[in-house]
Amino acid sequence: MGGLNMEKEMDKSTYVLRNGEGFGTVKIANDVVAMIAGMAATEVTGVSAMLGHNTNELMSKVGMKKQTKGVKVDILEKTVSVELAVYLEYGFNIPTTCNKVQEKVKSAIETMTGLEVADVNIRIVGINMSENK
Repeated sequence: MGGLNMEKEMDKSTYVLRNGEGFGTVKIANDVVAMIAGMAATEVTGVSAMLGHNTNELMSKVGMKKQTKGVKVDILEKTVSVELAVYLEYGFNIPTTCNKVQEKVKSAIETMTGLEVADVNIRIVGINMSENK
């Protein structure tokens, strides 16, 4: 019984990329798309961290659940909407940095999953004033 419940729970948080073509079905978990978005966002110069993280180094050492904090992903058919909550570094131009984040996240998700990104919405939750990045 436990396996059946786990499969139903997993189906709620996954999206079918390919159904029965070739060798079988390919599904991707929403958390994987969220992790791609979060990692892509933190690769942009000027982004300090995602909501719930202190540094990018911390992100590389924790599990997937931690890496999806500060990221909300909605997948409807083959279209993805992403919401990010980020900390920026002091001194960086906010509109320019956010534009780079949007482009990087869109590119990463579309390249890795084949899904289309409709929008990447960013909420700045803080500014990192430390000089040690």
